[in-house]
Amino acid sequence: MSEQSVLRHVVLFQFKEGTPDESVREIEDAFRALPRKIDLIQHFEWGTDVSVEGLSEGFTHCFFVTFASEADRDAYLPHPDHTAFGAVLHPHLQKVLVVDYWQKT
Repeated sequence: MSEQSVLRHVVLFQFKEGTPDESVREIEDAFRALPRKIDLIQHFEWGTDVSVEGLSEGFTHCFFVTFASEADRDAYLPHPDHTAFGAVLHPHLQKVLVVDYWQKT
């Protein structure tokens, strides 16, 4: 039985210099809460950079959000809970990188 492909939404954050650890934790908590609030999210995982290669370009946080379809992703982006998360994030955000792809095995 073959597994159906899913849409991965990959988000990397670089925070402004001097962002307090407390603010970073608040952002992490707010993003981690989204799967409980938005049922379009099939799977969620995240972590912080631990690479020894020194190629992170200042990005410290990586989040993977999985959707069943482009329609689900498209409904997630303007969702009020996602928008509220953005309001918590944006004052501290230096740079964001987003890549969406269909999972292949």
